[in-house]
Amino acid sequence: MITNADYRSAAVWLPPFAVMALLLLLALGGEPVRAALRFDRAAIDAGQWWLLLSDNFVHLGWWHLFLNQMGLLVLLLLCPERLSPWVWLRRLVLIGLGMSSGLYFFVPGTHWYVGMSGAIHGLFVLGLGRQVVASRDLIAAGCLAYLIGKIAFEMIGGVPVSDEAAIGGAVLVESHLYGSLSGLIYGLIFGAFVHAETFGRAKSRAEEPQ
Repeated sequence: MITNADYRSAAVWLPPFAVMALLLLLALGGEPVRAALRFDRAAIDAGQWWLLLSDNFVHLGWWHLFLNQMGLLVLLLLCPERLSPWVWLRRLVLIGLGMSSGLYFFVPGTHWYVGMSGAIHGLFVLGLGRQVVASRDLIAAGCLAYLIGKIAFEMIGGVPVSDEAAIGGAVLVESHLYGSLSGLIYGLIFGAFVHAETFGRAKSRAEEPQ
């Protein structure tokens, strides 16, 4: 159950704010940074595998960045979790790699990609899923159902042309699907849906914060 103490905890706010600051810093680098870090199939084929992770942290432009920053902020408001920076890092790395690997192996027509929306979808699956499984939260269940419906609608009907015009490029809806699936797999592997997640061993019931 979410309490006021969660929102007052620095562990809730500091790691994602650090991520948001990193996204802004990379955006200030402009096109050279975006070109160097984006998903580029030819470069990945040539051995630059780190692009499967770095592509999550660069964006098409300022509006694209703003939308992803707002996505992280909404995540914090709906799913405040007191997580260590190391857990945040593990989540971003594994979900980001899972999302990009999905594009690489299962969407062969994808030649380049940038943005964190896919990883953010995975983070929402983790946060909402924990509230549903551990707390039986009906509001979280409704939000999770909306997220699933949104992805299904996007896969069938695509996204509005106005959205693509706003961010300055095509929205790759498969990134939302593979990001969400990566979040689900992560949660099952690390037990994130049923107990407080730590970087090392899981806490016993007596050790978990009350």
